[in-house]
Amino acid sequence: MQVADGFPGVVPVRDSKRPGGPALILPATAWTAFISGIATR
Repeated sequence: MQVADGFPGVVPVRDSKRPGGPALILPATAWTAFISGIATR
């Protein structure tokens, strides 16, 4: 998984095995919630 930075308010995420493939564009708040959720497990 690759995560890009430098995009205000959103977090682009893509499959590192398919760099030319599609990216998911997530709201930054959703990404923060996801990371917080997996960090507490």
